[in-house]
Amino acid sequence: MQITIARHSTNRLTVNRFGYGTMRLTGTDIWGEPADRPQALEILKTAVSSGVNFLDTADYYGEDVTNRLIAEALHPYPTDLVICTKVGATRRPDKSWVPFNTPENLRTSIDNNLRTLKQEQIQLVHLRLMGHGAVPLDEQLGAMFEMQREGKILHVGLSNVTREDLEAGLKIGEIATVENMYSYAQRTTVVLPYGTNPGGEEVLDLCEQHGIPLIPFFSLVHGLPNAGQKLTELARRRGVTDAQLNIAWLLHRSPWLLPIPGTSSLAHLEENLKAADIELSAEEMAYLG
Repeated sequence: MQITIARHSTNRLTVNRFGYGTMRLTGTDIWGEPADRPQALEILKTAVSSGVNFLDTADYYGEDVTNRLIAEALHPYPTDLVICTKVGATRRPDKSWVPFNTPENLRTSIDNNLRTLKQEQIQLVHLRLMGHGAVPLDEQLGAMFEMQREGKILHVGLSNVTREDLEAGLKIGEIATVENMYSYAQRTTVVLPYGTNPGGEEVLDLCEQHGIPLIPFFSLVHGLPNAGQKLTELARRRGVTDAQLNIAWLLHRSPWLLPIPGTSSLAHLEENLKAADIELSAEEMAYLG
């Protein structure tokens, strides 16, 4: 299964429809070095050798931890590997997440990502919206598209967006991808201690209409505890885990979904990879609802 990013562009990218999100490779509270650094490096190598060619990262994971791990494990990169990063946020010493979204902030973040990932151009960058505050969306996206014209960025995406944000972004320029929280159990907006996370279900039809891949994040960590009996029952009948069935549901929900389940366990990575082989019938999808 593959998916095309920026299908209307001459620089479109084609990736396998199962990626890996690196956030969980960091320490506690997405801060600092991983507890098991050798395993973190092996996870990245195993993911890519198993056919994963889409990695999701950010320089504020760690901070800079996942970018440095990716470079250490995989550079020089395979020619088909797409590394997607995010800008628009930063971390404070108290581990809080705050906006970092002025044009100057965004340029600083892009330059930092280029340095730590050892790249001359980043193939895909998501502008994560942390509440516009004093910086209007058009100014943020304007800075992103300016860096795209300079060649620092190949494609621009949006993350953590409402339907209104996405509609506004589409009027400003080409949006290659959208990354929102989405899982079987968590489909719509949820308010968490660190902020509001719009749901994937609220923008999925708009993404499909425009041929924009939707990349679900936090599909396991927030989705599974509230998944309900149907997911657990069908997983038991199929002889798979709840996590595997959640991933399979995403893959069957729409051909425009590109799951990126993350883990800090090599065993869980290998388990997640097997979810791509699970075939769900129309009756099973209807049962899950």
